[in-house]
This record gives sequence, C-alpha cells and structure tokens, in this order.
Amino acid sequence: MKEGKKFLTKVNMYLLFAGPVTLAFLTVVIIPFLYGFFLTFTNWNGVAASYTIVGFENYKTIFKDAGFIQSLGLTFKYVVFTVLLTNAVAFTLAAILTSGTKGQSFFRAGFFTPNLIGGVALGYVWQFVFNNILTYFGKSIGATALQSSFLSSPSKAFWALVIVAVWQYSGYMMIIYITGFLNIPKDVLEAAQIDGASGWTKIKNITIPLIMPAFTISVFLTLQRTFMVYDVNLALTKGGPFKTTELISMYVYKKAFTERAYGIGQAQAVVLFVIVALISITQVYLSKKKEVEA
Repeated sequence: MKEGKKFLTKVNMYLLFAGPVTLAFLTVVIIPFLYGFFLTFTNWNGVAASYTIVGFENYKTIFKDAGFIQSLGLTFKYVVFTVLLTNAVAFTLAAILTSGTKGQSFFRAGFFTPNLIGGVALGYVWQFVFNNILTYFGKSIGATALQSSFLSSPSKAFWALVIVAVWQYSGYMMIIYITGFLNIPKDVLEAAQIDGASGWTKIKNITIPLIMPAFTISVFLTLQRTFMVYDVNLALTKGGPFKTTELISMYVYKKAFTERAYGIGQAQAVVLFVIVALISITQVYLSKKKEVEA
C-alpha cells in the first residue's frame, strides 16, 4: 500500500509541475509530427476533405524529382560553407574578446545583436545593402565586382546567402565559445606557457581540446539552423535568380502549399528530418569522443 501511495504521489507531482508542458509538447510537436508522417502515405492536396492511401508512392516520387535533388545538393553546399565560416569567425571573435581587449563587453554585445533581428527583417535589410549600398560603393571606388548586385547574379546570389548567415549566426556562437574560453583553467594555460607552448601550438593542443564542448554545441546549432533556413531565403532572394538559391526548406514549402502536393511535400519534409537527424547525431557523437577534461 505504501508503495502504491508513493507512486500516486509521484504521478500527482508530475502532473502538477510537468503535466502542462507534457500536454503542450504532445499537442504541438508529437501529434502533428505523427499526423504529418501519416499524410506522407496519402495523396492529400492540403485542401480536399478526403484523400487516398498511396503507400510509398510519394517517397518514390521524391527520388525521381530532379528539383528536389538539386535543391538538397545546394542546401548541403550552403550548410558546409556556412557552418565552417560561422564557427571560424565565432571562434576568432571569442579568442580576441577573452584576451583582455579594451571594451570587450561592448564588442560582445555588438557582435551578438544581429542574432536578435528576425529573419525576414534581416533579409530585407541585406537586400537593401546588396542592391544599393554595395553597388554605390563599388561604383564610387571603381570596383567592378561590386558594381552589380550580388542578388541579380546566379553565381553571386548563393554567396549573398552565406554572407548573411555568417553575419547573423557568428555572434551567437561567439557567446558559446567565450563561455568555453572562460572555463579553461588558468593553471593549465600557465603550465603550457612555462613548457614553451605559444601561438598556434597552444591553440591546437590546449585551447581547442578544452573547449571541445563549445564546438559540439555550436556546430550542432549551426547545422540545425542552416538546414532549416527559410525566412532569410524568402526575404533575401526568394529562391532566385532562376532558382539558383532555392534551398530545401523553400522547395518543400512550395511543393506542399503552392503546388498543392501536400503528401509529397510532407514526405520530403520527413526525408529532410531524417537526413538532419542522422548528420546531427553523428556530429555530436564524433565531437563528444574528442572532448577532454582539464
């Protein structure tokens, strides 16, 4: 009887404190996800009152869709460059702003600010920068590369997306790296300096291994954000010119809501989810193996 009362007490406490959160998580995340997964086996167009079960036909259609494969490949390219550049810039900024630089608190706040700007607003701001400010600057100094807007060139529009993403995410990742730098024991750094370690040797053998948890978190967050980017893509380029910047989230959205192929769009979203989950889990696993304790 006592065990039964203890169990009921635990259940009541759970329902009291975690019940509302659990209910919200189920209704907002789990149930919609399961229902969406079910719709991948149907031919529903997102509007009709009825649909037909088509089995795995939607998944077969995905891998025959050249547009989906092209958009996915473009997204992988975008993710690779954005993740590498963002974390390189963030790490560099963190190293500078934990070295005793004068006014470093002010600079930390300044570099973090872009992350607070909404994606749509950010896209329109940078659209103005690329279309007006940079072109005016290019014409003023005679720089041919800047005289035409990046957004009007199929070869440059992709790099415009990368530039904006790096500018937006670097400040946030910088804060994570700063935390890692500040957690490095000073006696370890002093011992390394006494042993003659300096410059790149010190960074490679001491700093990076000790802040590997910060790398794990930052790379994970950057991967997740870049794979799922939509708002900046929409506001900055709308997938143009000639679909050369149409990343996978925009392609899936158009397939489901513009072309009214909701079942196929949901199947594409599930495939994207699986890809991102596998890459993220692998990244975290490999990064965790490299973590060391001071």
